[in-house]
Amino acid sequence: MANQIVLIGYEQLLRDLKDRIRLAQVKAALAVNRELVLLYWHIGREILQRQGQEGWGTKVIERLAKDLKQEFPEMKGFSRTNLLYMRAFAEAWDDEQIVQQIVGQIPWGHNVRLLDKASNRKERLWYAQQAIANGWSRAVLEHQIETKLYQRQGKAITNFVTTLLPQPQSDLAQQLIKDPYSFDFLSLAQNAQERDLEKALLDHIRIFLLELGVGFAFVGSQYHLEVGGDDFYIDLLFYHLKLRCYIVIDLKMTEFKPEYSGKMSFYVSVVDDLLRHPDDKPTIGIILCKSRNQTVAEYALRDVNKPIAVSQFKHELPESLQSVLPSIEQLEAELATVEVIESDRL
Repeated sequence: MANQIVLIGYEQLLRDLKDRIRLAQVKAALAVNRELVLLYWHIGREILQRQGQEGWGTKVIERLAKDLKQEFPEMKGFSRTNLLYMRAFAEAWDDEQIVQQIVGQIPWGHNVRLLDKASNRKERLWYAQQAIANGWSRAVLEHQIETKLYQRQGKAITNFVTTLLPQPQSDLAQQLIKDPYSFDFLSLAQNAQERDLEKALLDHIRIFLLELGVGFAFVGSQYHLEVGGDDFYIDLLFYHLKLRCYIVIDLKMTEFKPEYSGKMSFYVSVVDDLLRHPDDKPTIGIILCKSRNQTVAEYALRDVNKPIAVSQFKHELPESLQSVLPSIEQLEAELATVEVIESDRL
């Protein structure tokens, strides 16, 4: 019995120490990364200033790269290309505080992708903040930029202003719903039906959750509801951890039709009555269509008293992007790695 007590105490001690060591490792890695990014920013700023004040040409960068590599042979990152990125980095971010507090929290490789692919400062800052909040890998960040997440976020047609109160709840819900959703990771036939789309999404549920955004927890597909002795089935049912509400998704392989809002209002009402906990916020419905006429959708939602959004989805990947975007396998591998890291931290 005494040995058992000692063993139990030891196991708890070991768990506590592991957690402390992992936390220290994460903090140390973040601190090292922040210092490295800040160093690169200072180098880039010096190059910018000297070229501006002294009239130095671009050849000085090649010379500087050679001298720095000779002085610090054990350090990587002093190539001519990387020094050019440092200069561009300092030019993009003239505020040291932003470098320390935001872009310094993501790896240098992420910052290089932002310089290459995001078109302006506001967009780069938004992607940097999302990468920090969601723990995006470099491949996931690149995927989000290439599919223009910044332009799509919060663009769905909704009636949230009148159906979701207080205002912060409606604003948050609006920002979380995109238009269009990018299903470029799917291979769908021209004559695909709703069930084909649903199956394809479920086959790649992790990528689908990535596209939906942080906070979506999958509850079920063809979720059964019994109403007045009749059976009904919701295409996809989710729970949003931040909004604290159920989210019903109805998939349509056609253009939006006004009658879709009535069906969705019915589903939302039933979920509110049968599944919603007293502490949950009102259930939200998303009608996900192949296309939609904005004016028709706005009229269809105007007098509906349940919170509903109408969004489009697209699944045709332009040939110009096929060679640049990470493959489904790469994205799934990246997400699996993130999940392992997160589970280790728990």
